[in-house]
Amino acid sequence: MRKCFVFIAALGLSMALHAQVLNPVYLAYINEWKETAIQQQADYGIPASITMAQALLESGAGKSELAVNAKNHFGIKCTSEWFGGVYYHDDDSKGECFRQYADAAESFKDHSLFLQRPRYATCFEIAVEDFEGWAYRLRQCGYATDPLYPAKLIKLIKDYRLDTLGVGVPVPKREGVVPAPVAYDQPKRPLKATVVKKSEPIMVINNDPEPPYVEPLTAREERDSFLLMHPKKKCNGIVYVIAREEDTYSNVAFRLNVRERDLREDNDALGRELQKGDRIYLSDKKNIGANEYVWTHTGQSLWQLSQEEGVHIEAIQKYNELDPAVRTFRTRQKIYLKKTKDENVR
Repeated sequence: MRKCFVFIAALGLSMALHAQVLNPVYLAYINEWKETAIQQQADYGIPASITMAQALLESGAGKSELAVNAKNHFGIKCTSEWFGGVYYHDDDSKGECFRQYADAAESFKDHSLFLQRPRYATCFEIAVEDFEGWAYRLRQCGYATDPLYPAKLIKLIKDYRLDTLGVGVPVPKREGVVPAPVAYDQPKRPLKATVVKKSEPIMVINNDPEPPYVEPLTAREERDSFLLMHPKKKCNGIVYVIAREEDTYSNVAFRLNVRERDLREDNDALGRELQKGDRIYLSDKKNIGANEYVWTHTGQSLWQLSQEEGVHIEAIQKYNELDPAVRTFRTRQKIYLKKTKDENVR
């Protein structure tokens, strides 16, 4: 009887110690946002447990700088299609551009929309109850660079019983998607972002021999190779090239042997994604244009005008006293590219 009492007492102490490790700030955050996370599962098919775990991890339970100042609870950066508010914050690089929201609920919804991209299509092959599968697949699809990211999400879900959120809540059906198991012991295996049809057999056979070793190009050879495929052009006395479909600011900077941030700053492209057909200036744009002024066309963005004329956005804003919030010209406007002698002309 004494041994039984000691065992029960030890078990009670163990349970009490476990309860003590639960962060009250995390518990309060979960209580505040659990219904929002469940709603994302119902609307977009993303497990509420995953949404909540990512929010806890990325925002520090709503206490991070981004969460407090930008209402950004998922660390989502600016992209070319983002026309909302922006907030600059040091992350992988100094002064990176992050999305800014009116409130945290908007951040939760934008996170769900962000995961609708084709890049994350294979996540939705996994059952909504399989939070471990989702955690590993997000990492495989490139959501995070931290190799421990899945383990951190899984620990949060288990510690705070986030797997109980959204139980029984139906999710939207996706055409042609078949739930598939995830190989947890091989989280780094690359995946093809394809949707498997029920009628198609799954066969993985690879008997290809190991490719021969190829000596990497020198920095000069990389630059020469890049410029061979990207003929130089000039605008406003500055050399530029035209982006091809496979180009990104990261790989262009690597091939030109320059810092990505410098290349982005030269092109007013902090927070932007490079698109096919964009101009890439190989040195800093100027603060005055070749012409005194130009006429914009409806729908033209300030960035497009800046690239077309080889003039920095800040200079154009200064000469024309443009509101910093102006990103697109809604009407045809006369825009000055250099300081005029008569300031009243505007």
